[in-house]
Amino acid sequence: MFDNVFKNKTVLITGDTGFKGSWLAIWLKELGANVVGYSLEPKTENDNYVICGLENKIIHIDGDVRDYQHLKSVFKKYEPNFVFHLAAQPLVLESYRAPLETYSTNIMGTINVLEAIRHAEQVTSAVIITTDKCYENKEWIYGYRENDGLGGKDPYSASKAACEIVINSYLESFFHNDESVNIASARAGNVFGGGDWAANRIVPDCIRCLLQEIPIVVRNPLAVRPWQHVLEPLSGYLKLGSLLYTKGKKYSGPWNFAPSEKSIVNVKQLVEEIIQHWGDGEITIDTNSNRYLEAHFLHLDISKAINKLKWKPRLTFKKSVKYTVDEYKIGKCSKEQVYQQRVKHINNYREISLDNN
Repeated sequence: MFDNVFKNKTVLITGDTGFKGSWLAIWLKELGANVVGYSLEPKTENDNYVICGLENKIIHIDGDVRDYQHLKSVFKKYEPNFVFHLAAQPLVLESYRAPLETYSTNIMGTINVLEAIRHAEQVTSAVIITTDKCYENKEWIYGYRENDGLGGKDPYSASKAACEIVINSYLESFFHNDESVNIASARAGNVFGGGDWAANRIVPDCIRCLLQEIPIVVRNPLAVRPWQHVLEPLSGYLKLGSLLYTKGKKYSGPWNFAPSEKSIVNVKQLVEEIIQHWGDGEITIDTNSNRYLEAHFLHLDISKAINKLKWKPRLTFKKSVKYTVDEYKIGKCSKEQVYQQRVKHINNYREISLDNN
């Protein structure tokens, strides 16, 4: 899928202990890359990084992206060819409780990564991950395009919109000439898959309730989101990184990665699908669902990625949920069994024809 560009290359992932970062580390490891991770320690013993045994498969450095000197020293020591920046405070509700941490981690963390890249001679390509929530959400039915306005009412969304402005500023100020590193931003959201145990995120919340055999509490059942399995945006990030390396500057800038329109369903439909694949469970609605401001509708236009990257989502909504439930169910097996299941799903994903999804 990526023309073997990552084989035998050193790839630095910030946020490798996180949900998406750990899945990306597995995929890159299987592509033959020398993976170096820089991140805080995993939050729980059930996190994907832990249950897959990644501490024994990649190089990992404990570190905070807000610590510029430490981050810069890692760049100097390992001399990465590629950078994927995923380290962040990624939760909307948590951003209300910890706005200072959210802004400092997401904005200054991104600036530190860009500064480290600016002073690194070996980096050829970098993909900075933001979110679909970086757009000024007007609750319209149309998909947001990469040139639509940025904004955010909650601290998380605002911080990511600010990151996009920072990325563009660095592109124009420091990475504009043909000899410099090629950098792009990737906007995706509402990603689920095995090994994610973040609080106040709908799929992990569902699994926790199902394991405890208690009703699944839904706070906003009619909220519509572009749900996608973690392999979908990761394939876009890797495709983008490979083209930045082989084709250069014309792939810089922002890119949307989202599922097909058939996967854009409301929260209640997602929960019902999870219950169906799990085998049992029930739903209850949270009557205090308006405690925090959350968007009710969000959808991205992925025409740019389809036409210019030749990327498109491969998994149906039902297949995405089935993969996810299966990934949670195997979570108590040995680390090697869990790792091999992740690899199997990656390989299965790669074999799905783009014409048959």
